Amino acid sequence: MILEPLAAVDGALPGHLLTEVTELYASNREFFALSGDFPDPDDIRIEQVAKTLADELAEPGAEVLLARSRGELVGIALTLARHPDPTDPDPWIGLLMVDAVRQRAGFGRELTALVEQRFRDQGRAAVRLAVLENNPKALRFWTALGYLVIGHRADRARHRPCAILRKPL
Repeated sequence: MILEPLAAVDGALPGHLLTEVTELYASNREFFALSGDFPDPDDIRIEQVAKTLADELAEPGAEVLLARSRGELVGIALTLARHPDPTDPDPWIGLLMVDAVRQRAGFGRELTALVEQRFRDQGRAAVRLAVLENNPKALRFWTALGYLVIGHRADRARHRPCAILRKPL
């Protein structure tokens, strides 16, 4: 698996990449039904994904990493070098998603390991993330990878209840 940072070209995200990411997002209907990130999880549109990714990339220290296996997009990771809360020293994984057809094949574990290694290479000591309280499947995934629940709070964007997890690197 290789990670490919997503970058704007002449101020816009490349159309072919947006199409791939939109297909990946659409394959994860179950997650987007839980999260409410899109108005209709059965009709995720390229314009919505473009805006979501542009908003993510506008955050200081944010990265969108596309995960490819044999040339095909199998996952995506959105990371933050630093949480907006100045008392939080750790980088964050804002989203890690694998194409629904490819789930349970090790891609999520591999993508997570690559993201963690990027943070280790930057000299970071730990990584954090938030899991929606209504997503026990995701909580099981992260705790199986060694992440520990360190607290509970609402997320910044939509005030949804979340478990906050942390893993020393």
